[in-house]
Amino acid sequence: MKDLLCSQFQETVAESLIRHKGMVDAMTKLQESVARVNRAIAKAANQCGCIRIVAEKQKLPEEISLADMQSLIDTDIEGQICENCRDVLETEIGSTLFYLTAVLNAVDLSLYDCLLKEHKRIKALGLFHFS
Repeated sequence: MKDLLCSQFQETVAESLIRHKGMVDAMTKLQESVARVNRAIAKAANQCGCIRIVAEKQKLPEEISLADMQSLIDTDIEGQICENCRDVLETEIGSTLFYLTAVLNAVDLSLYDCLLKEHKRIKALGLFHFS
């Protein structure tokens, strides 16, 4: 069922693309959409104020295991994103998924297969995935 949703989404993207069907257009639109996700988060913090980004050096004990580190590292975000900012962010992330799928279509890759492969890799590596 989940692969069907990915397949349907991928097919809908393929049917919807006209101007940005070429690889260069799809790549640049993907990059632009990722920047818009970043901008939506920045606006939530700087204009709306529903969240605060408090980025500072993480204070961790010297002798700490990777398992313990996961529970001690903070996300740097305080507060909850409001409904308006959530809507904007969901829209921008949707566009990012659209253009990511356009890139996948251009090189004949399956969105579902990529998700499945990454999920398996993350599960196999566990805490060592991005450490």
